[in-house]
Amino acid sequence: MNTANLQLEGMVMVIASLCEALVDKGLLNHKEVGDALERANRAVERDDAHQLSEANLAAVSFPIHLLSLANQAHERGKQFTFSDYAALVGKLT
Repeated sequence: MNTANLQLEGMVMVIASLCEALVDKGLLNHKEVGDALERANRAVERDDAHQLSEANLAAVSFPIHLLSLANQAHERGKQFTFSDYAALVGKLT
């Protein structure tokens, strides 16, 4: 696997952990995190400037979907690995 991909995996998991910390500290709730991720996803989908192919749009949306799943899992008191989340994103999209 490309080293950059591994670095991105780590970054996405760090962001998931930061979102969990924000919720745990009461700074945001799960709905607010989910709403922020949904806004990000809508912004990606509306971005006509890049004229992304379906495959590229899916690639850009992937971390947003993964973070959304991580937020939902944390709300249920669960936590999974990057590979688990990636498999779920693949099944759901």
